Amino acid sequence: MTFFRSSDHHLNRRAVLKSASAGLVLGFTWTGRGSPARAASQNVLAPNAFIRVAPDNTVTVIIKHLEMGQGVYTGLTTIVADELGAAWPQMRAEHAPADVKLYANSLMGVQGTGGSTAIANSYEQLRKAAATVRAMLISAAAKTWNAPESDIKIEDGVLSYKDKRATFGDMATKAASLSTPADAPLKAPADFKFIGKISPPRLDTPSKVDGTAKYALDVSLPGMLTAVVMRPPRFGAKVKSFNADQSAQLPGVKHIIAVPSGVAVVADNFWHAQRGRSALSVEWDDSSAEQRGSDHILAEYKTLAEKPGLSARKEGDAVDALTKAKRTISTTFTFPFLAHAPMEPLDCVIQVTPTSAEVWTGCQFHTVDQMNIGRVLGLKPDQVNIHTLFAGGSFGRRANPISDFLTEAAHVAKALPPGTPVKVMWTREDDIRGGMYRPMYYHTLKAGFDADNKLTAWTHTIVGQSLLKGSPFEAVIKDGIDNTSVEGAANLPYGIPNLAVELHTTDVRVPVLWWRSVGSTHNTYATEVFADQVAKAAGQDPLAFRQDLLAKHPRHLGVLNLAAEKAEWAKPLGKDRARGIAVAEAFNTYVAQVVEISRDAAGKIKLDRVVCAVDCGVAVNPDVIRAQMEGGILFGLGAILRSSITMRDGVVDQANFDTYGVAQMTDAPPVIDVHIVPSTAAPTGVGEPGVPPIGPALANAIFALNGKLVNRLPMSAMVSV
Repeated sequence: MTFFRSSDHHLNRRAVLKSASAGLVLGFTWTGRGSPARAASQNVLAPNAFIRVAPDNTVTVIIKHLEMGQGVYTGLTTIVADELGAAWPQMRAEHAPADVKLYANSLMGVQGTGGSTAIANSYEQLRKAAATVRAMLISAAAKTWNAPESDIKIEDGVLSYKDKRATFGDMATKAASLSTPADAPLKAPADFKFIGKISPPRLDTPSKVDGTAKYALDVSLPGMLTAVVMRPPRFGAKVKSFNADQSAQLPGVKHIIAVPSGVAVVADNFWHAQRGRSALSVEWDDSSAEQRGSDHILAEYKTLAEKPGLSARKEGDAVDALTKAKRTISTTFTFPFLAHAPMEPLDCVIQVTPTSAEVWTGCQFHTVDQMNIGRVLGLKPDQVNIHTLFAGGSFGRRANPISDFLTEAAHVAKALPPGTPVKVMWTREDDIRGGMYRPMYYHTLKAGFDADNKLTAWTHTIVGQSLLKGSPFEAVIKDGIDNTSVEGAANLPYGIPNLAVELHTTDVRVPVLWWRSVGSTHNTYATEVFADQVAKAAGQDPLAFRQDLLAKHPRHLGVLNLAAEKAEWAKPLGKDRARGIAVAEAFNTYVAQVVEISRDAAGKIKLDRVVCAVDCGVAVNPDVIRAQMEGGILFGLGAILRSSITMRDGVVDQANFDTYGVAQMTDAPPVIDVHIVPSTAAPTGVGEPGVPPIGPALANAIFALNGKLVNRLPMSAMVSV
């Protein structure tokens, strides 16, 4: 039995941000021969970092974004297949290595997945990459057949000229010997076969059905150990002392290691590590820990909300307009901390030598993770080799600026004999209690009306933690305003003459992180629910009220009208039934949703139908878009109906799905009807924007049914759903 104490390497956050942006390459050309992912032979056509055509006629797309269930393997491959003229059965996909010079997300400044940017970032990039490959295949065929390049046709993965035919595989070797064209022409959208028209089957489905899909949990290396970490019950606490005598006696336990996040127990398998952790006796130093309960924190937020905050948006003079208003209304909203709770808890495998680190994980933030792991181990980022695997969900949790679960694993591996592989696993309880939550927020909204009952003023005060403060991205904060705290409110599309949005950023020692749709998850709820309250006070139908105020925002208006039309908004519903509507923009994608509900004799509310309209520009893969809208709706329903992280004296109350509620089968409406707005605009993301409207649409349906304003989440605390 050995005991180690791993040193704590502090993170220079501004240096991380600076170095993350250095050497950024936005193009797609790779100057080497063959694909950098799985180095190929000279017989393989791989003129750039994204596409590999092999003699066996397979076309492999190197996916620089993490596949975590949102469909990037299929969506990005669809782009390549269409531009290339390939047949879908020949298409393959694999994750790219961590290499910011080749695979940077141009919308993020680092290699990473988030902000619903995968399609938006990669659409033109992959089209150009595919056009280059297509041009080289055509050139190879033209040389082989002594034919004009302009006469070579490609359809369903077959090149043809008169009576001659060849597959991509037949021409791959010859094409690989040709020079790479500098600027191959792109297809005309009218010639697309897949994009916006046909949704080919998802590439990741077969392996996930037959069990061959690889997650970090599946990785097994010779001599590999397994570790779990005992972390403090209060955020910010440190290990004061610990007694591992009983743990050391247990079968399979190999090492007890003090790391910055707590005490790690390393054993020959998970069960032995878990038993060893349970036997630990740890005394915690809570002197720097968060010791307030969530109710105490909320009370402080309410006090702050009565004071002027920093201005996030100002149109006209809302304060003066409220003073002069003939009538005013106001509402407050309370939003709890939320865990991400993906089905796959956090995990990774890491193997460290003095000169390198190999990491196997569902990696969402490659560049940041490389740098953070490297700082712990004293390595350069390019000495950290990340093998990206599938992730069983994330919702933002795996893209955190401090790489908490990965640097923890690096500390554990650093204390082991060099070259020892170790799998560091979080249990469900570790995950739920582990922080990195969607922050708790408190909102106050006020509206004023003139003598004609016309809306003249709108003020919105937001109180909560910043996601960026203290992170490598703190430099993005401008004039004290963290945009992630106010998005969905500061960009309110409604034409209101006097509008003010103010922010109070709080200091709470609970670690927080972006959560699927980030600020729009609470701001859209507050603004859209308040909009229905204002519409009622003005004597207007909620749809008509929004239509009047969206004259300058045609894409908002477009999805709003489409959702209302498909939901038959003007058609009266029977007794004990009602509809609610909401519209939002998140990550440049526009979504409106209508919820239909009914009430039974016992007063229980049932969701009967959700109608969703989405405008995401060019619809690359309609089935993936619909799936993401459906998934976002169900994810959002679980959060607004059941989810809440609370604390008493700084200790989290919830631990597993028995106490932290997520969507259940009975929460799902029988019908989710998704409609995609036809568009030629640049494509935008769909992984997150389906979440924000569902909560307010449901709340507005309840308001229409019984006049009850649901202003505190989760809804289970207020209504029977």
